[in-house]
Amino acid sequence: MATRLKPEHPTLGTLLKALRARNGWTLKEMSLKSGIPVSTLSKVEHDRLTLTYDKLLQLSQRLNIRMSELFAETDSAPETQVTARRSIGDLDRAVRVNTANYDYYYLCTELRRKRMIPVITKVRAKTAEEFGDLVHHSGEEYIFVVSGRIVVHTEFYDPVPLEAGESIYIDSNMGHGYVTGDGCDEAVILGVCSSAEDGLMDSLLNLHG
Repeated sequence: MATRLKPEHPTLGTLLKALRARNGWTLKEMSLKSGIPVSTLSKVEHDRLTLTYDKLLQLSQRLNIRMSELFAETDSAPETQVTARRSIGDLDRAVRVNTANYDYYYLCTELRRKRMIPVITKVRAKTAEEFGDLVHHSGEEYIFVVSGRIVVHTEFYDPVPLEAGESIYIDSNMGHGYVTGDGCDEAVILGVCSSAEDGLMDSLLNLHG
């Protein structure tokens, strides 16, 4: 008889609850240590609320843990081969990172040791001058324009305009940045980042710090 697989995909709420349990803290104690209200922590633990990047950074700094630990469950057991993983992306439960140029929505953050990092991004910067310095990080990325239009600026190539439905694949070590195209106030893109190196999530998050 076939055995039904039991999914074990922890949310940010379950990760925080597990962290609190490991340290023997009450919600009030975690609130005092992190500077985040008890009511907010309680909603996160019950998956009724997520945290924006600044709050995640605050938790990381005050509790002295790595940012990436808030994105995936960690354990000391050896990793077994996984054949049936899945995670359903949901913007309401995505981890949001707001910057001057972009609003990032990191999806499927409960999965451990992902080989790809999916992220929905709202692009607001309208010119390369407004965007500022191009960004670099390890790996490669694929960008698909969901709505609006963008212009892709890279370190070694001329700017490339992309309309909704068009896409580009680039080496992320090369300086790159995305701005809105002519007549577009905001564009939405789907990005998928990957890297053969460990710590891609940390690398991406450090871009926002």
